[in-house]
Amino acid sequence: MNIQWYPGHMAKAKRNIREDLKLVDLVIEVVDARCPESSRNPDVDSFAKDKSRILLLNKADLADKRITQKFADYYAKKGFYTMEIDARNKGSLKKLPNLIEEACQPVIEKNLKKGIKTPSIRAMVLGIPNVGKSTFINSYVGRSMAKTGNKPGVTRGNQWINVGKRLQLLDTPGITWPKFEREIVGLNLALIGSINDQIINIDELVFYLLKYLVRYYPSALIERYGDTLSGIDEAIRVFDEIGKKRGCIKKGGDIDYSKTAKIILDDFRNGRLGKITLEHTPGSTDDVVASVADALK
Repeated sequence: MNIQWYPGHMAKAKRNIREDLKLVDLVIEVVDARCPESSRNPDVDSFAKDKSRILLLNKADLADKRITQKFADYYAKKGFYTMEIDARNKGSLKKLPNLIEEACQPVIEKNLKKGIKTPSIRAMVLGIPNVGKSTFINSYVGRSMAKTGNKPGVTRGNQWINVGKRLQLLDTPGITWPKFEREIVGLNLALIGSINDQIINIDELVFYLLKYLVRYYPSALIERYGDTLSGIDEAIRVFDEIGKKRGCIKKGGDIDYSKTAKIILDDFRNGRLGKITLEHTPGSTDDVVASVADALK
């Protein structure tokens, strides 16, 4: 299932973002901790390469803590200032002001030399759709300033937001990029809700998810759906068993896969399957790129 999603309004938003980058000192990119690499827009690396960069691993409360730490270390080695957060929990953002100061220290020192004693910091907040970018802004500011929603495409225009006397945040629309080079990227973004569900075959998407979970998180399936799944190593049998357990049966006794798939996808997105990460750090021995080749057979 080769998923691609780049609506026309995103091309315009991308042009605006590139133009507004001239106005900022810092780029704060919000990604989903359940698939940090897939949810990180590669275009940002090209048009923000001269800016200080903070990478916020949001929804860390839903992700595998061990793998999230590996990603944080991986990005830190690549020059990013990184931080694990749950945007809905303001307490997880307490260390962010110090991180912003650290990331912007060269700019602050440059302004001090010009005689600007209390230089303000302008930061652009970027993120693909539905990674919690606007939720992060509202939580950090302490009031509802950015539109939020549980579907992609809520934020459509740029908006400056004052945070105290020294920091200004520029909220931007969530944008993807023109082509996902790897099939796994489209699958992961569909699973976390960053792509419009209406263009996706949910049954196929969930079948892939089950293949992945059977390989990496079988205990999560057993804990959620019962011990009858213990020892099952085929995704289609897991699909059948969950359908039976949840009463998703058509007339004649066949499994209603569409209904079952919606239940499983909702359980994953809302964390009811436990703390799950959909990919591994590039170059690791359990690299998800290798596992996907097996999972999609």
